[in-house]
Formats: sequence, C-alpha cells, structure tokens
Amino acid sequence: MIFLDLFITFFKIGLFGFGGGYGMLSLIQHETVERTHWLSTAEFTDIVAISQMTPGPIGINSATYCGYTAIHNAGYGEPMAVLGSATATLALVLPSLILMILISRMFMKYMNTRPVRSVFAGLRPAVVGLLAAATLLLCNAENFSTPTENPWQFFISVALFAATAYGTGYLKINPIRMICYAAFAGLLLLY
Repeated sequence: MIFLDLFITFFKIGLFGFGGGYGMLSLIQHETVERTHWLSTAEFTDIVAISQMTPGPIGINSATYCGYTAIHNAGYGEPMAVLGSATATLALVLPSLILMILISRMFMKYMNTRPVRSVFAGLRPAVVGLLAAATLLLCNAENFSTPTENPWQFFISVALFAATAYGTGYLKINPIRMICYAAFAGLLLLY
C-alpha cells in the first residue's frame, strides 16, 4: 500500500511542480513531512542537502532519496527501499514525460499565439513564488539554529546566507566558489 501512496504522491508533485526541482521542494516537503509523516523535518533537510551535492536535478534526486527513506522508515529492508527510490523517481518524472510528448507538437504550432503567451506570463510569477517558498522552507532551525538555542550558529548562519546571496546576486561570484567559501567559513566558524 505504501508503494501506491508513494507513486500517487510523487506523481501529483510531478504534475503540479512547476519551476523545476527547487519549485518542487516545498511540495515534496509538504507531502512527505507534513501530510504523510514519512520523513521528519531533519531528514528532509538532510535529503535536500544531499540532493544538492549529488549530480542531477534536485527534484529527481530528492524524490529518489525521499522514496528510499520513506520505505526504510516504514520498516522495509534495503531491496524494498531501493524499489521505493525507483517508484518515487518514476512517478515524479512520468507526468513531465507524458505532458511533453502530448504538447510538444501543439506548442510548436501555437507558441506565438496570444493565449499561449498569456499562460506563460501567468506561470512566471507562480514559479518565482514556488522558488521563494523553497528558500523559506530551508530557513528553519535545523539549518540556522535559533538565537536562543545557539546564538553563535544562528548569527554565523545568517551572515553566511546574506554574504552568499550578495556574492552571487550582486558581485556575480560563481555559485560553486561561493559554496566552497561558505563551507570553509562554516568549518572555521562553527566547528
């Protein structure tokens, strides 16, 4: 039963997850942590971190890790957890595959019409909102701590967040370099 629930959940996420992997993170978090309780908030945060470090799209990586962890947390063994990974990944990718096959010819024919341009103009703000929700989702106590729990970690985390946003957004520093700088600063300041 959990495999069917896993498939349906990630199929819905794949169907409504506009904005790519980062846009899907808030949907994945809502479904796997809040609605089904397959994962804890800390596990989801770890999954997002691992998904960012591994090659490939973050949405697919997150689905793979979430499927594995959900089945493992349900008490199944390693082979079933691997099957859970495959189930979640396939379910997430399947809607996009089906939709792209169905609309690719129509889109090429009608892409310059007013209704199609209007639909995409309406989707752009929604995508920005999903990306903002994914950012806010990761601004939690597991990633930043709190001023009362660990003030040093909280203020260093906020400073690193602000420096990274400024460095990539305004100074146009390569994001990979900023990740390395932030990791080094975190190692020095938080160890």
